[in-house]
Amino acid sequence: MSHVHRFSYLLVIPLVLAGRLAGGAEILWQERSETASPVLPRGYSPLPSLSGLIKELKPAVVNIHTTQVLKPRLRRSQSPRDSRLEGFFGPDPFEHYFGAPRGERKFPSLGSGFIISTDGYILTNYHVVRNATEIRVKLADERTYQAKLVGGDQKTDVALLKVSAKGKLPTVYLGNSDKLEVGDWAIAIGSPFGLGYTVTTGIISGKDRVIGHGPYDDFLQTDASINPGNSGGPLFDASGNVVGINTAIVAGGTGIGFAVPINLAKELLPQLRRTGKVKRGWLGVGIQDLTKDLAGEFGVPGKSGVLIAQVFEGSPAEKGGLRAGDIIMSLNGRRVGETRELTRRVAVLSPESQAYLQVFRGGKTKRVTVKLSEREAGEAVALGRSGKSAEEMSLGLTLAPLTPEKARRLGVDERIRGLVVTGVDRTGPTAGFIRPGDIVVAVNRSSVRSLNDFQRALGKGSKVLLLIQRGSSQLFLVVGR
Repeated sequence: MSHVHRFSYLLVIPLVLAGRLAGGAEILWQERSETASPVLPRGYSPLPSLSGLIKELKPAVVNIHTTQVLKPRLRRSQSPRDSRLEGFFGPDPFEHYFGAPRGERKFPSLGSGFIISTDGYILTNYHVVRNATEIRVKLADERTYQAKLVGGDQKTDVALLKVSAKGKLPTVYLGNSDKLEVGDWAIAIGSPFGLGYTVTTGIISGKDRVIGHGPYDDFLQTDASINPGNSGGPLFDASGNVVGINTAIVAGGTGIGFAVPINLAKELLPQLRRTGKVKRGWLGVGIQDLTKDLAGEFGVPGKSGVLIAQVFEGSPAEKGGLRAGDIIMSLNGRRVGETRELTRRVAVLSPESQAYLQVFRGGKTKRVTVKLSEREAGEAVALGRSGKSAEEMSLGLTLAPLTPEKARRLGVDERIRGLVVTGVDRTGPTAGFIRPGDIVVAVNRSSVRSLNDFQRALGKGSKVLLLIQRGSSQLFLVVGR
């Protein structure tokens, strides 16, 4: 190719490219007319704006300003859970800069809440107002009121406040958190970092979360952004109903927040308003989840229910006729799936109330009515109750008769009868399930008090059902051999 031809090609190519770029620039930079309709893919519809809904909800969401008392304490040692999960106020800010506090201090704190009645009752988190010497509530229209703490429950982190105002206050509607599904829309309103009335959206990303806060953990998880200052604020569904109280975050995490289900708070409200505290119901049983093996041993269809491993002496359960080996299928007409669920649901019932249980026993179901007592008092009673030479037995266990002296040394009730485990074969079928100091109370539903009892009760089956006493608790185990 000649130099002339080569030069002509070099001129043509840049001119073509320049034309294409110029055409692209025209499309790229042209401005859309205000009257032009949006260009959208076929079948696509834009999400509706939430602005109208937010305008309706915002007046009932409040900022909470408190003065809290920090009492002197030893520097805490953080557990692995503490390092991951924190309330919205986190550790003491003075400790970060000045080390462990040397005396009582007062410091301001921020949180959120929401008005649930026109006469001024407000829901928030207990940790927002704990140890507060002053509580001020600020509404969206800048009105500010002094609030008093009507009642609070530390175990569920729910608190009820009251303000006195002229006229009726704006309120929110309390929804039904039991109907929530993972993937449902969630809207959080609060004052993160003191930035008043911030709105964030996301979805319900998990339910029934246990985060180590307490014995009644049942948190909603959401990825709607919540931060320090949102604590106690409402979590709404897409219809504008409150479905949760924003409570905790994963320290250092992104999009992982937790809220108390509003149904739990609604169950506590009558007691908080009437007495300022929560008294919980107590059934008086030791329970465990029903595994597939246990369900097979007890002849339970499916795997739904909670197994009673122990009935405490003098408890409501004993007076109501419940027995070890019963499987609780439902409570007050609602199915029961696992131990945490049963514990929570009994706990929100008032002492002296009636609990209606459907129980599976001996291949049949029956209804048992139990009059509950108060949990704290009942637990104290339960915790207070607390030969031949050893012979190598089958199942890899070394057993010895349980004497009153051994019972005292093990910290169990001297009236317990059974065989104490003095050794466990690391290669045996019970390794990892039973440990020295456990007491074998029954084998295949037969009580055992001697080594001969144990051998006779074993039978010839491939599986063995054991009832074990461990400390003040009992549990069933199914082991193969």
